[in-house]
Amino acid sequence: MTEHPTKLIKGRTADWEIVLGLEIHAQVASNAKLFSGAAVGFGAGPNEQVSLVDAAMPGMLPVINGHCVEQAVKTGLGLKAQINPWSRFDRKNYFYPDLPQGYQISQFAHPIVGEGEIEVERDDGSVFTVRIERLHLEQDAGKSIHDLDPDWTYVDLNRAGTALMEIVSKPDMRSPEEAAAYVKKVRTILRYLGTCDGDMEKGNLRADVNVSVCRPGDYEKFRETGSFSHLGTRCEIKNVNSYRYIQQAIEYEARRQVEIIEDGGKIAQETRLFDPTKLETRSMRSKEEAHDYRYFPDPDLLPLELDPAWIDALKAALPELPDEKKARLQSQYGLTAYDAGVLIIESARADFFEKAAAGRDAKLVANWITNGLLTRLAEAGLDIDASPIPAVDIAGLVGLIEDGTISSKIAKEVFDHMWAGEGAPAGIVETRGLVQVTDTGAIAEAVDKIIAANPDKAEAVKERPQAIGWFVGQVMRETGGKANPAAVNEILKQKLGVD
Repeated sequence: MTEHPTKLIKGRTADWEIVLGLEIHAQVASNAKLFSGAAVGFGAGPNEQVSLVDAAMPGMLPVINGHCVEQAVKTGLGLKAQINPWSRFDRKNYFYPDLPQGYQISQFAHPIVGEGEIEVERDDGSVFTVRIERLHLEQDAGKSIHDLDPDWTYVDLNRAGTALMEIVSKPDMRSPEEAAAYVKKVRTILRYLGTCDGDMEKGNLRADVNVSVCRPGDYEKFRETGSFSHLGTRCEIKNVNSYRYIQQAIEYEARRQVEIIEDGGKIAQETRLFDPTKLETRSMRSKEEAHDYRYFPDPDLLPLELDPAWIDALKAALPELPDEKKARLQSQYGLTAYDAGVLIIESARADFFEKAAAGRDAKLVANWITNGLLTRLAEAGLDIDASPIPAVDIAGLVGLIEDGTISSKIAKEVFDHMWAGEGAPAGIVETRGLVQVTDTGAIAEAVDKIIAANPDKAEAVKERPQAIGWFVGQVMRETGGKANPAAVNEILKQKLGVD
């Protein structure tokens, strides 16, 4: 069983622990919907991407989109989950204005992907395991718009029928931070696979968060017995679409449940919404059970039967996934776990690094990317693909440091000019006269000048050798920051008689 750092909620009468399970809804990367040929895209006008199937016109029959099936299988393989060669679609019956059919085509008893697990890293570098219960395909509903008119609700069916993968976890997370880390890891895997773009702002990846609280020790009893009777009643927080909101919603909901229990009340199993303005959850509806939806096999769709050889071919063609890439970057380039972890968050970052590191000091390249370039990109709101500094120029900058043409200090100035669009580093160094001074005669001349002007400080260095740092700074200032720091230190030690 995965070890979790104890995160306790201090109640008035006792300590409490949080238990969390998540359902991630990931929109399948596809040009068409799950059961129709209607286009999928963000930004279209209301009801511009709706087929007769999506609108549930009489006599219209669904036809499965084979690409969406392939994307679901690839995702299951990326989650190290069981692929079920036989699955079927069911009708999940409920009424809502933006669900024209009066039911959602989903999967219930026989999902396309079964159990799996992923390793998730916390901020402190420790790792925990989250078990995947299932992944099933389903169609999305449309959108009800309530704020355009005080008396009417408008319905936009552009999203109706869009393919979703619902990834259901076991209740294996124990803190808001773990829940956010889990969603980040799943998003990274999906983006590596190309099965979902993970754009949370557009709602292409969102999470339903199931929250309950229990007394210390009860979760361990649940893991030992599998009985949910050891856990508290859960509430589901629907459609949370940012890491920060996930954590805030959990913090509030767990505290709310503890206060109700300690006041002698009972938790009602219900679906709630998170209000990011008030930082609180509010009741949406009572929580339905499976029998409330009257699931039954969809009579218009045949079961899915997958060829094992086709599954094996998809598995063989999977890209290098985040965990494997991180391990390789550490072993091949000697990177720290932290630097490798930062670089593999996006596959484009790792590709950028490997292009820049070819034939260079890989650790130095990683440092310039993680502590320099990525910081600037974040401040500008840019992804690595839109970087104004290409990988070849990061390599060129590191090369100038390696061959002694510039110092690390000068390199920071060169980097600023590169960011401003002044071109390749070698050209900037030449144009701006930033070549490092390595002439020991010129450096010795500057050292003599500083010592002659500060005889008292020179004498004091003999008693306090660490005071030599003041002289280093003065010589660097005298040379405009261009002197080779190693040469400056060596000449100062000789001149001041310091070992």
